[in-house]
Amino acid sequence: MKRRPEAAVSRAAVVDWQQVAASLDERGYATTAALLTTEQCRGLSALYDREEAFRSRVVMQRHGFGSGEYKYLRYPLPDIVEALRQSIYPQLAPIANRWRERLREEGRFPPALAAYLKECHATGQERPTPLILKYEAGDYNCLHQDLYGDLVFPLQLTVLLSAPEDDFTGGEFLLVEQRPRAQSKGEVVPLRQGEAVIFPVHHRPVEGTRGPYRVTMRHGVSRLRSGRRFTLGIIFHDAA
Repeated sequence: MKRRPEAAVSRAAVVDWQQVAASLDERGYATTAALLTTEQCRGLSALYDREEAFRSRVVMQRHGFGSGEYKYLRYPLPDIVEALRQSIYPQLAPIANRWRERLREEGRFPPALAAYLKECHATGQERPTPLILKYEAGDYNCLHQDLYGDLVFPLQLTVLLSAPEDDFTGGEFLLVEQRPRAQSKGEVVPLRQGEAVIFPVHHRPVEGTRGPYRVTMRHGVSRLRSGRRFTLGIIFHDAA
């Protein structure tokens, strides 16, 4: 799928990644300006009907995941998805390594995605995880975490491919943070078409009186009131 991936790479390059890191530390998520044009968003949404582009389809109702469906892209990924995955990973790897240090977790993430995927594939995690999700009126996604094996890169992103109010209403991106011995905290993250939210896969460090501690994060999507909503999910570890 040729959709001028270099333009998306250029947009990713001008993101203020220091601000992203600060927002992730402070709030547990960060948003970006549009990484994709309207044309690119429409192209990826239209790709959903091309079965040859995907390795599997999941109907959420069958698994208790909510209502709606999603498909995992197959290798080789569409050019624009591959370009975003390759260009954003090096920006997030230093944040991921700093989080590991704060939480006293072993191991460090290599600076390039190819090296990290080589580690994944050596453990049997060889299936690509980027996906496109489709929601119709009444659909929603339960709070969850995208864990696909022992190796987990702790950050991921979602790009909104549809236009709020024009293509759909409702369907807000949700994040819930569960701190030890405390009530859960929820966030609604508004996005416009082409914009991305970056967030933890499963947990993040928070500074406490006795040093950093781990808080659990889950994400989902509220019920769509009308229309159709497509999103692109980019996960950096592959699946077993």
